[in-house]
Amino acid sequence: MIKALHRNTAPDVLRSIILRSLDQDKAQHISLINLDGKSDMADYMVIASATSQRHLASMARHLQEKVAQIGMQSGVEGIPNSDWVVVDTPLVITHLFLREAREHYD
Repeated sequence: MIKALHRNTAPDVLRSIILRSLDQDKAQHISLINLDGKSDMADYMVIASATSQRHLASMARHLQEKVAQIGMQSGVEGIPNSDWVVVDTPLVITHLFLREAREHYD
């Protein structure tokens, strides 16, 4: 089912949904990396920072909900009590960091 959704959902649509969600949730330092032609895993990577673990978990939960609303599955790694969360869809991989973790892995 994911492959069918992948073909029917434009990467740019999902990217826009994710970026809008992060903006609405007041994510900080949002970066977008185009992976088209560079990776078979995804077309885009999004990186953003959160101000607290609660903020981080909330952003990840909202992303999952919005992705589900368009009929696409997502996986989440790193919740609870983490300083780095990955929200993975077939088209866009989103990394959410606490500021200190992002600085460490930058």
